[in-house]
Amino acid sequence: MDIILTNNGYEVINLGIKVGVNEMLAAVEEHQADALGMSGLLVKSTLIMRENLELMNERGMQNVPVLLGGAALTRTFVERDLRTVYQGRVFYGKDAFEGLRVLDRLGELRRGECDDPTFGRVISERKVSRRVRGEADEAPEGLPDRSPDVDTDNPIFVPPFLGSRVAKGMSVDEISDYLNLTALFRNQWGFRPENGEDDPAFKERVSATLREQLAIAKQEDLLIPQVVWGHYAVASQGDDLIVYCDDTRDREATRFTFPRQHVAPHLCIADFFRSVESDDKDYASFMLVTMGPRVSERCQELFTQNHYSDYLMLHGLGVEMAEALAELWHRRIREELGFAEEDGPTLTGLFRQQYRGGRYSWGYPACPDLADNAKVAGLLEASRIGVSVSEGFQLHPEQTTDAIIVHHPMAKYFVA
Repeated sequence: MDIILTNNGYEVINLGIKVGVNEMLAAVEEHQADALGMSGLLVKSTLIMRENLELMNERGMQNVPVLLGGAALTRTFVERDLRTVYQGRVFYGKDAFEGLRVLDRLGELRRGECDDPTFGRVISERKVSRRVRGEADEAPEGLPDRSPDVDTDNPIFVPPFLGSRVAKGMSVDEISDYLNLTALFRNQWGFRPENGEDDPAFKERVSATLREQLAIAKQEDLLIPQVVWGHYAVASQGDDLIVYCDDTRDREATRFTFPRQHVAPHLCIADFFRSVESDDKDYASFMLVTMGPRVSERCQELFTQNHYSDYLMLHGLGVEMAEALAELWHRRIREELGFAEEDGPTLTGLFRQQYRGGRYSWGYPACPDLADNAKVAGLLEASRIGVSVSEGFQLHPEQTTDAIIVHHPMAKYFVA
């Protein structure tokens, strides 16, 4: 958002990530800011945003408009719930461009070019569900310990080893074969079809830019792919997945608690594994992949030097290459477990989960608690590939992602 606003004539004071509310409000007063923007990436951000707005009320700062966005927040939560908390104007920004439109409108109001005293104050009447991802609503009573719709007699695949291993030196070209070109070209880079192009023609045209960007990244050694992955003995216990130290299953290494759907079919990731009461031994796989620190460092340099176009290109490439590496290594894990032949025939099919089982990354609806990133990093000893977890449970370097790999055939994406 910083880039979009700066390029449109706004002065942005970027405080960075993991900034406390007192530091933010001090910066607002020091710079006499016309608006304050906050991004919520963690599930607990819903509570933090509410507390921040209440503190602004207490300090008499209701004259400062507030823009809220990020993965943990939704329009419903901001416009229906948080607008009832804050005594000033509060807005939801789906993306940087919506934030730009809000600031433009606020500028018009300040200059007296339009008159809308309710702008940013009234509660939205959008016909959307009251349930919001990230809200701290308690599970209703009477939920089952296990979804009755999930089979408990599916084949179990015994992994070739237990514990974790490290892989380095993968080919950048091999990883790029697993790029989601739609996500990269449209979502990250912002390209669109021109002159009536169909999708193949569009991708062929923009692929020339991709080749250029990959050549630069390889020449400057910016992409350093590394992986740590492993297979572990596990068992489910209600909403919990117990991970054992070894196959004797007499010591827990860690335990994950996953949310359960409040409505039928009441799915929970733990349901896809055998219960502790079962005589069967079940296994789960975990992986953590990174494109290394150099791409993040170079992105920061480009941003600081105001080379915004180069920054956007490299940042988008780094993010999608991390996703491509995850896709590639998920394939390797399926090969290790012995069911990769069940994959769909095309790469596009893999992006649509045309393979056995599922891959769940923390922060998404089926496993939203980012605090579990620390558990995965500890389990896999992620420090061996230079990956750490921040106090806010973000993985560093930025172009890093982790996941649990589930072999149960019913394990597909769902919202808990």
